[in-house]
Amino acid sequence: MILEIVSPEASLFKGEITSVSVPGVDGAFQILNNHAPIVSLLQKGIVSITAASFKFSKETAALFSKVNDQNYTLAISSGTIEMKDNKVIVLAD
Repeated sequence: MILEIVSPEASLFKGEITSVSVPGVDGAFQILNNHAPIVSLLQKGIVSITAASFKFSKETAALFSKVNDQNYTLAISSGTIEMKDNKVIVLAD
């Protein structure tokens, strides 16, 4: 599935991923390939991304923390997530 993370300042990430875990307002949850369509609010916390490989722009690479070669994290203050047709869009603050 495709993940796109966008902030008010810039597009932070766009790429093929295996899963993403986000801090929902009612608790953290994970989205995998072929997940049902969903729209949810996000609270302050960590977005965890799992993928076979990652490519970040020079401007945004410093925002992400490497866990290992297949996992990176991003701290957010709040946001919104939408999953539809195997595309996840995170609007993050």
